[in-house]
Amino acid sequence: MSLGGGGGGRQQLQELSQQIQALEEEKEELEAEIESLQAEQQEIDEAIEALDTIETGSTVQVPVGGGAYLRAEVQDIDEVIVGLGADYAAERTREGAVESLETKQDQIDDQIDDLQDEVVEVEQESTQLEQQAQQAQQQMMQQQMQQQGQQGDGE
Repeated sequence: MSLGGGGGGRQQLQELSQQIQALEEEKEELEAEIESLQAEQQEIDEAIEALDTIETGSTVQVPVGGGAYLRAEVQDIDEVIVGLGADYAAERTREGAVESLETKQDQIDDQIDDLQDEVVEVEQESTQLEQQAQQAQQQMMQQQMQQQGQQGDGE
């Protein structure tokens, strides 16, 4: 009977360990998503800065893909194409483009906040599971000590 209890304790510890590992993987995925969104924010910052500093007639480097760039002259800074999402874009004035980018940045901020809240929840759940695992391990050790004591008395 006591062997079955010990085996159940080991099984419980193994299940808790698996749950903790799954939560750790979920946390890593959330943190990777946060990093990706922060990189997107950095790109938006750079775009806003460029729109604020570039003037009509300026020469700029334009990416054409594959890490290649062309020199181009800006013909009209008030004709800016801004991605709206879902592969849609619209032409905006410089000010309109900056506003669109700032709105996008605010949406990303909200996403990051939500993801950071999720990270905190995952960390709290993981801490609870770790505490349960410690309690289960202590109970197993107490049972083993009791069994050893009973075996020593029986001899």
